[in-house]
Amino acid sequence: MIDRYSREEMKSIWELDKKYAYWLDVEIAVCKAYNKMGLIPDDDLKNIIEKSTFSVERIDEIENEVKHDIIGFLTNVNENVGDSSRYIHMGMTSSDVLDTALALQIKDANKIIEEDIINVIKAIKDKAAEHKDTITIGRSHGIHAEPTTFGAKLCVWLDIFERNLERFKTASENIRYGMISGPVGTYSNIDPKIEEMACEFMGLKYSKVSTQVIQRDLHAEYMQCLALIASTVEQFVTEIRHLQRTEVLEVEEGFSKGQKGSSAMPHKKNPISSENLTGLARLIRSNSFAALENVALWHERDISHSSVERVIFPDSTILMDYMLNRFKNVINNLQVYPESMEKNTKLFGGVIYSQRVLLALTDKGLSREVAYRLVQKNAHAAWNKDNGNFRQNLLNDSEVRQYLDEVEIENCFEPKYYLRNINTIYQRFGV
Repeated sequence: MIDRYSREEMKSIWELDKKYAYWLDVEIAVCKAYNKMGLIPDDDLKNIIEKSTFSVERIDEIENEVKHDIIGFLTNVNENVGDSSRYIHMGMTSSDVLDTALALQIKDANKIIEEDIINVIKAIKDKAAEHKDTITIGRSHGIHAEPTTFGAKLCVWLDIFERNLERFKTASENIRYGMISGPVGTYSNIDPKIEEMACEFMGLKYSKVSTQVIQRDLHAEYMQCLALIASTVEQFVTEIRHLQRTEVLEVEEGFSKGQKGSSAMPHKKNPISSENLTGLARLIRSNSFAALENVALWHERDISHSSVERVIFPDSTILMDYMLNRFKNVINNLQVYPESMEKNTKLFGGVIYSQRVLLALTDKGLSREVAYRLVQKNAHAAWNKDNGNFRQNLLNDSEVRQYLDEVEIENCFEPKYYLRNINTIYQRFGV
């Protein structure tokens, strides 16, 4: 099951009432900074903190008239605060609230996503430990190459997801910026110390310079990070989708009791979670392109980015949370079939052991070109034949038998030879 709590927690960050609550957090943090500098009396600050409330319905009502969401919000809050409201939003502009509150929303969303990534890493690590010695076929160009283990394949996923965690931490830190700098960012009616203190109260860093907005290269970088994580999830589930194909059938997604695969064909078990995750990765990547388009704004600010960000940040963080939880469950419930993996390594009489035979022949003094010709001839004679048998072809080849006896040929078909350094890979991950 998907972690519903995680999904609901993430969704709530972007609800309208919660957005206004973040706006209020920014306004109150600024008031606290003014108070620290002796510019708002203690009684007025106390009154602001205690009486600053809002109603989504009332804000909507005011906004319908004034056509400005921040003014609608401030008017409603001021109605509740009374005389002390003259200190609220003092020297600020709308973007001070919007950009700083967005940073707070993303900061809280990032706590959830980081935990999700850590949980995925654990799931992969556990599955890799379980299948350290499960022999399977490695493929290049989609074609059988040489033996590996399913655990070693999972170590690749683990390596990438550990990088995902590090790059996400970096992106999270790089977008943790607020600003309280007033119109066009010149601090014309607000002391820069107010910005510094207010951001510290909120657990944010302050922008060294802003142009009435925080520069959108930071937001684009963050969205590129989400897109990269989503793309790596797609990379892994594409592998699962291939391995679940009927003619391969080395793994399957978990199939719960009572689940149905097709309305028409009762035999079907489909990789629906992996397909779903593939599609969602496309959405997050598309959103990252929109974030890049937001970098170039007119002069000190425009609001062309605003309508975009009202969609891409809620959608992408919610989707990222959902994707990571669903992918974790795919890994935890993945059905692995070692017998099918072993059977596939033996197709056409073990043609995948061709390099061992090649090297055995060169060890006997043949040139690489001659050895390659001999091995390729016998491998291709077995390839795609119903009863094709590479090993038997070698045993029957008088030219090969001039150099290799039966025991030497049989020794070339030992899969464990290829896996003698798997422990080294695992030691690098502490698995």
